[in-house]
Amino acid sequence: MKVKGYLGLDIGSISTKGVVIDGDNNILAEGYLWTQGNPIEAVRELLNLLSGQIDTGVRVEAAGTTGSARKLAGKMIGAAAVKNEITAHAVGTLAYRPDVRTIFEIGGQDSKIILLQDGVVVDYAMNTLCAAGTGAFLSSQAQRLGVKIEDIGAIALKSQSPVAIAARCTVFAETDMVHKAQIGHKKEDLIAGLCQAVVGNYLSNVAKGKDIKGPIVFQGGVSKNIGVVCAFERAVGQRVDVMSGSHLMGAIGAAVLARRSAAEGRCGAFDFGIADMRFETFGSECKGCANRCETVCFYRNGELLDTWGNRCPKGAVQEDIFNVNPA
Repeated sequence: MKVKGYLGLDIGSISTKGVVIDGDNNILAEGYLWTQGNPIEAVRELLNLLSGQIDTGVRVEAAGTTGSARKLAGKMIGAAAVKNEITAHAVGTLAYRPDVRTIFEIGGQDSKIILLQDGVVVDYAMNTLCAAGTGAFLSSQAQRLGVKIEDIGAIALKSQSPVAIAARCTVFAETDMVHKAQIGHKKEDLIAGLCQAVVGNYLSNVAKGKDIKGPIVFQGGVSKNIGVVCAFERAVGQRVDVMSGSHLMGAIGAAVLARRSAAEGRCGAFDFGIADMRFETFGSECKGCANRCETVCFYRNGELLDTWGNRCPKGAVQEDIFNVNPA
C-alpha cells in the first residue's frame, strides 16, 4: 500500500520553496531555489527536484500553494488549497508547535509578525514597502563588506562592541555602513551592528504596538542567521526558537492545508508530470472603462486555463482578444 503524501509550494519574489509531507508531518522531500522573476519555471524546476526525492511507494494526494505567486502556481498544478502567507505560516508552525504564541518571519523582501492564541491567529502585520531589514538587505550589505551571507551570523558573534547602524532605509544604511567602515570600525562590529539594526527595524515597524508573548518562533531565510537570532533574544528578553526547516514553513503549511482538503474529498491525486507541460501567460490592459484593468490569460499546452484581473464584466477576457495562438 502506498504512503499518502501532500505537496506544498511557497512561491515568493526571491525564492521558491517546496515540500512533500506524509500524514504525520514528516518531510519526505524538500527543495529551495531562486525564483529569478520567473515563477512558472521555478515551479517546474522545483517539481522535478521534489519528484527525484520521492520514493515510488509514495502517492501525492493533493497540493497546496502560498506566497506572492500562489494563484498562478495554484492554477498551474491544480492546487486543492491556495492560501495567503499568514495562514500558511500559522498552520505550518502549529503542526509542530501547537503552543506557539508569536511568529517572527523575515524573508528575502518582506517580513511579517503573527500573533496566536489557543492555536488561532488573533493579529498580524506585514512590511512589504521597503527591503530594509530583510534578507535582500542583509545580502547586499554582506557583499559590500566582502563576506558570504552564510558567514554573517558567526562573524557577528565575535563582536565585543556592535556599531549602531541606521537601518530604517536601505540607502541610509548603506551610507552609514560606508562611513562607519571608513572611520575604522572593525568588520565584526559592523556586522553585529547590522544584525541589531535588522531586529530594531523589525520591532519598530512590523511589530510596533504588538503584544509579543512566548513561545516565540523565528522563520524565514534570515532565521538561519545566528547573529539576528541572538539580537532578537536580547531585544525582547525572551528565548527565540528556530525550528528545523524554518525557511520551509510556508510550504509546509500549504501541504498541511492540502491534506485537509484531501480529507474533505475536495481534490484528486497530484501528478508530477505537470512539470513537463507547457505553460504561458499573456497580459493585456482592458480599455472598457476607467478602471483600465490589467487582465491575464493563463494557458497550459495551448489551452486556456483561467483569466484574472478584471473588476467588471467589460474586462472579462476571451482567448481571441489577444489574437495569439499559444499552441
